[in-house]
Amino acid sequence: MVLIYVLLGCLVALFLFEMWRQLYKLNTVNNLIRTYEHDVENPKLIDEMYDFCLKDRKLKKVMAKYNPTKEDFDKLYHKLLLWTNFRKYRRFVPISSFFAVYSLDYMLSHKDMDACDLSKKMCNFFNI
Repeated sequence: MVLIYVLLGCLVALFLFEMWRQLYKLNTVNNLIRTYEHDVENPKLIDEMYDFCLKDRKLKKVMAKYNPTKEDFDKLYHKLLLWTNFRKYRRFVPISSFFAVYSLDYMLSHKDMDACDLSKKMCNFFNI
């Protein structure tokens, strides 16, 4: 019986930790969007996105898989900026795309994709 309570406590702790991590990531994304939405050429944005991806538990696995540079992030960001430089609800595709595991993995594996096609794929990912 005690084992069941310990297991249940561990599951609750894991759930709360994952929820905190997700809320922290969403808060970071929203702060970046609010700060840089109208200052899209600020080089600090790329630095902040790159640093967060290297620190995040799930995103750093994708980063280790492809070993991107800040120049890769800048190139992808500007490709997305060409076609998706608008905000819809709480999404700003050029920034939000770097914070989801699937979208980051897709972008890094298709770095040389056409800007229009990459933007369409990211818009579809976020249902925009």
